[in-house]
Amino acid sequence: MTFILFGATGDLAKRKLFPALYNLYLDDKLPASFSIIGLGRKYSSDEDFQAKVEKALRAYSRRSVQLSNLQEFLAKFRYFTFDATIKESYTQLLELVETQENELGIPQNRLFYLSVAPSLVDVITTSLHSNGLDQNRGWKRLIIEKPFGSNVETARQLNHKLRKTFSEDEIYRIDHYLGKPMVQSLNTLILANPVLDSLLDQKLISNVQITASEIVGVETRADYYDKAGAIRDMVQNHLLQLVMTAALYLPENLTDNKTRAKKTEIIESLRPIPKEEAHLHVVRGQYEAGEIHDTPVIGYKEEPGVDASSQNDTYFAARLAIDHPAWEGIPFYIRTGKRMNKKSTQIVVEFKHKMVDSTKLQGTSPNLLVLEISPNESISLRVNLKEASGNQFKPVWINFSTNSENQPEAYELLLFDAILGDPTFFAHWREVELSWEWIEPLLNAYQENLLPLHPYRAGSTGPEAAEGLLQEDQHKWW
Repeated sequence: MTFILFGATGDLAKRKLFPALYNLYLDDKLPASFSIIGLGRKYSSDEDFQAKVEKALRAYSRRSVQLSNLQEFLAKFRYFTFDATIKESYTQLLELVETQENELGIPQNRLFYLSVAPSLVDVITTSLHSNGLDQNRGWKRLIIEKPFGSNVETARQLNHKLRKTFSEDEIYRIDHYLGKPMVQSLNTLILANPVLDSLLDQKLISNVQITASEIVGVETRADYYDKAGAIRDMVQNHLLQLVMTAALYLPENLTDNKTRAKKTEIIESLRPIPKEEAHLHVVRGQYEAGEIHDTPVIGYKEEPGVDASSQNDTYFAARLAIDHPAWEGIPFYIRTGKRMNKKSTQIVVEFKHKMVDSTKLQGTSPNLLVLEISPNESISLRVNLKEASGNQFKPVWINFSTNSENQPEAYELLLFDAILGDPTFFAHWREVELSWEWIEPLLNAYQENLLPLHPYRAGSTGPEAAEGLLQEDQHKWW
């Protein structure tokens, strides 16, 4: 195949894509004959570009660079100076692609990866078609990064434009949370462990909590983030995809080829929150100055590039209800925030607690199943263990961890799936559209000031109001 990377000089390419391709290469998971063409606006020679790729591998690859095959890998890379707004760029790119295909004996299989500003997506895909780059005899596929629009209408407009050049089966909307090994193995984890299948019974589950917390602030992303906020940056895509995935796999066993249709069922079953009721189920916040790991940090409004009067959200929490037989009466709680007390993405299943009025069971707490997705991968079960002396019980954790150093990273798994033509862990258009439809009333509530913006100290667990969201149901965040 030919891998054509738009945005080859960007941070994503350096930190994630080049290392992912290299590790796939080490694992013999790339085609025997392949070509990688990196595109960027600034001029660079092939040699300079290959040197930058090597530098990225040495800095970010999960495995050490192997000198025995490094040059062979780097020789696959070519650089092309490209301006997405100029017709000649596309005709010259086509010439380079075809030259490489002819010289290397590559079938006309082309994978286009768009790691570019959202404003360029339509320009590029339209020009790929008008200049013949997509009119090849082999397969063609398009990988695009979020954001997929900024609301339901812009998402539909973007999809309509993409579909003029690519069919739905050829579009791979990447969500790196779906590439996490723990997320991808949820189904097989339960299939391989009947005890988990028995444990994850509707009659036993009290609630499910999904947390994606970060210790970093807005960093250099103010231009994008101050318009998007946590709700667009994290909730509409990552968190709702995790809700769909968790709700899909935890209560029932499904084969992979049914996954996408069933995920759509879950998001269709997500009970809407009218904008007038948003304050009852949603908490939004913005971080103020505080400390992260004993280091003082500034508040969001003091961050470079952020408007001093910004009402943008850096924290979001919500109580969800899934009107599906498998989840009737079981609430889902989701939260995400920047400048939190720790970096963690996890799914917590809390089980119903038998409150027994007996001196023999003092100190018992709810059993918990914790699936940690990142930064480490682990499964933990909390049980109650009686102390050696006395009748007091205390919670004890049983932990099972994987060696994360040997685990493939999300982009490795997702790129490999795209090469194989497996869309299982990519966002289908209907999932994206339904997610935006669910988010839309909340965006309207933001716009109409129906949801207060709660301050929270950097280095904390978020606004106090988020604790109240669960206390109303006699629950707490784990």
